[in-house]
Amino acid sequence: MQFEAAVSDAAGALRDLNGQNRPPFQEKLRALKDKRGWSHDQFLKEATPLVQDAKIAEYDRESSDFLEKIQSMGAEGAAAKDPDCAQLTQLRSHMQSLVASQKAKWQYMLQRLEQELAK
Repeated sequence: MQFEAAVSDAAGALRDLNGQNRPPFQEKLRALKDKRGWSHDQFLKEATPLVQDAKIAEYDRESSDFLEKIQSMGAEGAAAKDPDCAQLTQLRSHMQSLVASQKAKWQYMLQRLEQELAK
């Protein structure tokens, strides 16, 4: 039960993080579109580098690795007869790292967008 709760906590933290960052990010993207006078098609082309670049791809790979570890450890822990405290601690560490990686990704994307808006 502790393993499922730990995974659920991480999922909630990620939902909260996305909920906090997505609306202002989208608002700033719209502001950039308006500032530059882009058509919808231009916007899709010009804004893509702000949401898809090598650094963002690295954050996504890192997050994917943490998610795989979390899912695997969560399933193993939930199936175990006796909880493994060391494994639970490691699972929580992976979840904290996942959340930290996503925070860094949002910060990076928002910073890039701010730089574009300042031009």
